[in-house]
Amino acid sequence: MKRLILVLGAVLLVSGFAFAGAAGEASSAGDSAASEPSIELDDVNRDDGVLRIVGTTTQAFDMLEILVEGTTGVEVSNLMGAGVDPHLYQPTEQDIDVMNRADAVVYNGLNLEGQYDAVFEALREQGVTVYGMFEPVKNAGFIIGAFELEEEVEGADDPHFWFDPRNWGITVEDTARLLGELDPAQASVYAANAEAYVEQLDLLYDWADRGMRSIPGRQRYLVTSHDAFQYFGAAFGWRMTAIQGISTEDEAGVGDVQETVDFVISNEIPVLFVESTIPPDTIQAVIEAIEADGGAARIGVRELYSDAMGSAGTFGGTYVGMIAENVYTVLQSYQAAGVDVEIPEWPAGLEPAPPASVLNPTE
Repeated sequence: MKRLILVLGAVLLVSGFAFAGAAGEASSAGDSAASEPSIELDDVNRDDGVLRIVGTTTQAFDMLEILVEGTTGVEVSNLMGAGVDPHLYQPTEQDIDVMNRADAVVYNGLNLEGQYDAVFEALREQGVTVYGMFEPVKNAGFIIGAFELEEEVEGADDPHFWFDPRNWGITVEDTARLLGELDPAQASVYAANAEAYVEQLDLLYDWADRGMRSIPGRQRYLVTSHDAFQYFGAAFGWRMTAIQGISTEDEAGVGDVQETVDFVISNEIPVLFVESTIPPDTIQAVIEAIEADGGAARIGVRELYSDAMGSAGTFGGTYVGMIAENVYTVLQSYQAAGVDVEIPEWPAGLEPAPPASVLNPTE
């Protein structure tokens, strides 16, 4: 039985279509190949009784694995690995081959996978059913970005909606609904998995909200390299300041650095955070400039996960762990800077549980 397409980007044979690719699976932008191979996609058999789903990002892949648990005849794979910047990542020849053999590809959208636009457009022209994970969140009115019609331009909406667990719950439920429509025989399994997972996300949100709001309101500023944490901040009552814009394609200039320095000093912000998918150079430059101006600030006790989760098999390699580890990182960093912080006990039944390395960071 063929179960058709899950989400945006299932690659049907696009014979003779040329794609620009980067070398190596899950490589960072710095590892991109200079060549742009032209790839001719061959016809493949998709009517073999197996539903093959590809997730572009680590978040998409993690969700899909949870939703298909307990089903039969379903295979899930992903394109981007831990530490990969989706804004800059280009599909490789291997990626194109994997997508060409898939029944479905799940993507984030809102220009997060900016280098995939040509691929997705080609798929639409081939009549592929497409669906972006952002769609139910935007339809519900919870996307941060363009609110005026004249501002409805590409890249205006913030694509990092998954950083609010309540948004992620909306995505989970809608994806499970779609899976049930495409695979009616196992619809009840997808629905049950979604219901159980949303309960976990509710526990995660309540735990994180309690901890993040324990820090005094005037000190709730999250200073990072690029503007990836607006949803994270809004979810828990924090304000955000970033040196770069929403996309890592934006470059920070001397003026951006000095503006951040002045802001940190005037607001007595004690901690700045490095992100897992971005080199620490810009944040380090701000720290040095703060010290040169007579101020004091420190870097967080560990990196924040921004556009990608951690390595597979680790706590931060799951959505729950990624959000929780970010919360621990923020709270522990402010605590190390001398701020009075409450770090709540981990909720019973919320999985996976944090390891000792997360509970007890090394300075």
